[in-house]
Amino acid sequence: MTLTFHWFLPTNGDSRDVVGGGHGTATGVAGGDRPASVAYLGQVARAAEQLGFTGALTPAGAWCEDAWITTALLNGVTERLRFLVAFRPGLVSPTLAAQMAATFQNLSGGRLLLNVVTGGESHEQRGYGDFLDKDARYARTGEFLDIVRRLWRGETVTHGGEHLQVEGAALARVPDPVPPIYFGGSSPAAGRVAARHADVYLTWGEPPDAVAEKVAWIRSLAREEGREPRFGIRLHVIPRDTAAEAWAEAGRLLARIGDDTIDGIQQGLRRSESEGQRRMLELNRGSRENLEVAPNLWAGVGLVRGGAGTALVGSHTEVADRIEEYHRVGIDEFVLSGYPHLETAYWFAEGVGPVLSRRGLWDRGSAAPSAQPARVPFAATP
Repeated sequence: MTLTFHWFLPTNGDSRDVVGGGHGTATGVAGGDRPASVAYLGQVARAAEQLGFTGALTPAGAWCEDAWITTALLNGVTERLRFLVAFRPGLVSPTLAAQMAATFQNLSGGRLLLNVVTGGESHEQRGYGDFLDKDARYARTGEFLDIVRRLWRGETVTHGGEHLQVEGAALARVPDPVPPIYFGGSSPAAGRVAARHADVYLTWGEPPDAVAEKVAWIRSLAREEGREPRFGIRLHVIPRDTAAEAWAEAGRLLARIGDDTIDGIQQGLRRSESEGQRRMLELNRGSRENLEVAPNLWAGVGLVRGGAGTALVGSHTEVADRIEEYHRVGIDEFVLSGYPHLETAYWFAEGVGPVLSRRGLWDRGSAAPSAQPARVPFAATP
């Protein structure tokens, strides 16, 4: 079967170096050599579209630009690319969120995918006025998605729950088609919500054995709910023509990061309540040493970035091999990124893409190269 590949929109800025930010980091770290302007993000989005990626993840948090507004602007400069919009339930009412999603879906021609991020950082949530603890946030997310899904079915909803209350809520126009829900989380509370609501369960890039365990866990919980979600993984990539070139680039990225920067960001990340973030920290241990935690899986990004902290590093064939290995343990969707995002989209699609296509794992559609040689105008014919 063919797999689904998404790219990433760096709405906290981009660079040839690793840009800080992500879940668990402090505010005020957005930046990089390339600011997150509509012009630059439009370049990244158009490149992803032309190269054959299905969608592009846009993150949520105080450390980046707002995902809804950014993707609404980028919708006008792209034609087919879908937007995997991260949003946090509880910061807006479920009725308003359902209406926003329906409007986006209907006016974009069905190009919305929703990444529900409950939020694992109480200090950041409090900045938005949310004072629930982590388990209560997951319980609220479950109520939130119950209401949203009912509204999308065209129901009139009255709900009096522990965390959310609506009365006589209804949408004038339901989304067509209903956007799929992407959802991640490694805690028991997250697993219960994922089993009931996730159309695609997302994990950060752990070694394949750990990912296999997580897939089996969520699959078992979902079967109890009579559901069969798909599974996706969030990874950075550093592909090159040779393995030596790829590892040299990983070494260059690491060499550009100062010890003081690593120590400061690691302190902030250790405050995180996210089980997924804890697992990322276990992989890198806050050290520059022994960062290849599985074949071609490098944990160096997580030294200075919260959230997804691992990268596939290697030749185009090696990266394709690792993707195929993740597929064998149940992963069907890949949400990828790299520094800088514009150039790395080309490195991946033009290097790894043909290998995956030959194996029947990526149908790039109109982005695939023609089998016929290009004709040069006015060239003499033999």
